[in-house]
Amino acid sequence: MAERTILDLYRHDVESPRAAHYRHSTVEHGERILSTETFFHRTSALAEGLLKLGVGPGDRVMLLSGNRPEWHMTDLAVLDIGAVDVPVYGTLTAEQIEYQANDSGAVAAVVDTQAQLEKFLKIRDRCPDLRHLILIEGEPGPGVLSFEEVASAGDTGGAGDRFWSRAAGIDEHDLATIIYTSGTTGEPKGVMLTHHNLVQNVLAAGTRAPVRREDLALEFLPLCHVLERMVGYIFMWKATSKAYCSIHEVGELIAGIRPTLFAAVPRFYEKIHQAVLQKAAAAGLAKRELFEWALGVGRRAAFARLAGRELPFLLRKEFELADRLVLSKVRDALGGRVRYCISGGAELPLHVAEFLHGVGVFVVEGYGLTETSPVIAVNGFRPGETRLGTVGRPLENLEVRIADDGELLVRGPSVMKGYWNKPEQTAEVFDGDRFFHTGDIAELDDDGFLLIVDRKKDLIVTAGGKNIAPQPIENRLKQSPLVDSAVLVGDGRPYIVALISPEFEALAERARQEGIDFADPIQLVGNPKVEQMYAEIVAAANAGLARYEQIKKFRLLPRPLTVEGGQLTPTLKVKRRVIEMQFAALIESLYAEDGD
Repeated sequence: MAERTILDLYRHDVESPRAAHYRHSTVEHGERILSTETFFHRTSALAEGLLKLGVGPGDRVMLLSGNRPEWHMTDLAVLDIGAVDVPVYGTLTAEQIEYQANDSGAVAAVVDTQAQLEKFLKIRDRCPDLRHLILIEGEPGPGVLSFEEVASAGDTGGAGDRFWSRAAGIDEHDLATIIYTSGTTGEPKGVMLTHHNLVQNVLAAGTRAPVRREDLALEFLPLCHVLERMVGYIFMWKATSKAYCSIHEVGELIAGIRPTLFAAVPRFYEKIHQAVLQKAAAAGLAKRELFEWALGVGRRAAFARLAGRELPFLLRKEFELADRLVLSKVRDALGGRVRYCISGGAELPLHVAEFLHGVGVFVVEGYGLTETSPVIAVNGFRPGETRLGTVGRPLENLEVRIADDGELLVRGPSVMKGYWNKPEQTAEVFDGDRFFHTGDIAELDDDGFLLIVDRKKDLIVTAGGKNIAPQPIENRLKQSPLVDSAVLVGDGRPYIVALISPEFEALAERARQEGIDFADPIQLVGNPKVEQMYAEIVAAANAGLARYEQIKKFRLLPRPLTVEGGQLTPTLKVKRRVIEMQFAALIESLYAEDGD
């Protein structure tokens, strides 16, 4: 069967029935298991129920839910009736949701909890097209339908057959979804992706890192994130069993779920790295030295494997000992069965990638954008297909170019249809040859591996005319377990300064070891001994940098950067312009000080 649409991919799942195919885990309620048959029964019933509500081809349906089987049920049911789904991040405010609802003209919204429903109830009167609110979990209340109510209304004889009959009529170039960008600058844009866009990305990306039917894939990166969305379709295509949990609870649940595959953003891997280093630092000298020896052995073994070389006898024996004593215990925190994991959404710092491979967690880093469905390039699982520090080779069905100014351009079947209701902005990102301008500065090495330097808009141009890519320098700072986030500033300025958000748990432990008294984070970051600790971190990051790239001054922030605080996008990318506005007075004080 030729896979034309997302429903064609899902059909592989249905034709490989199993009793425990979908698992949903929460800290409060434990694990819920659904069979392939039950999942399809509810999905086909939901499609019929939506049709009875008057939702039909071309209509937009918003979907605001955490990761759970009902997310995919809704997605598939909406696509089956020819409608278009509009996924929403749970961290958005009511006002942000209002913009997306009205811009998309959504006629219905499916919501998972009462707390998220309240956002829609608050804006409902200001969204004239929004006719139906459907609640997955809890008492719906007046004017709201329950998920069960809609599905029960469609649970009639022959619903499954009609599901596939409608699926056969879906055109591969039909619009499947509108995904709103996080909007680090300006208002969000609705990215229009067709069935063809997503399916072609699945087919091309799915060859790089093999997925097996016997795998257990954990989906905790929000499903509204295009990477998790696309990867989830790969799991359907390969009929892989799936487990769902919240990104906020994955740390507590992953060891019990014991996945073999998962995808995450770099921040997740950075947290693992920091946690392991903190634990090692708190151990006695003997255990700390054992850890450092084992990690060194693990790295040497990993580099050999990545190059496709067999381990020499002595290294193989060293690795077996290191793995038994130390490295396997790190992997046990992830369930002990991970074959490999995927990193995307932002750059994975090289030192974190080396650490993961060193402890035996094979991480496949890739790169892409919502506008490209999303994967443009990705490393592979086979020997010679991964080069650390790069995002892999471009997919075979894409053309890439590097423009004269270093910007990466891409053309191919997974590039978006355009921006919803924004023809001018659509025209701005495509050139005359229909190459999409990614906005990222990139390089291709002699072997075809792609290296992303930085966002074009994030490049800092100092008053002296020097161009500086901030992310590599920020990643140098984040090599320290005492640094949670770092943001460089210096556009149009005489030199570079840094705002550093400490990893407060690690800093507090270090302060106690140093005998530093503190009552709160403000007092902690203002302590001269603490400032000296970070001065040494900055000095280490500056080593080897050109003089114009070096950080001349820094300030410690008394609180972490967060999504709720507006400093991070839902995918945990730094909103540089927001941070520069929020901390404008602090930045000005750095440049107002005497000396440079």
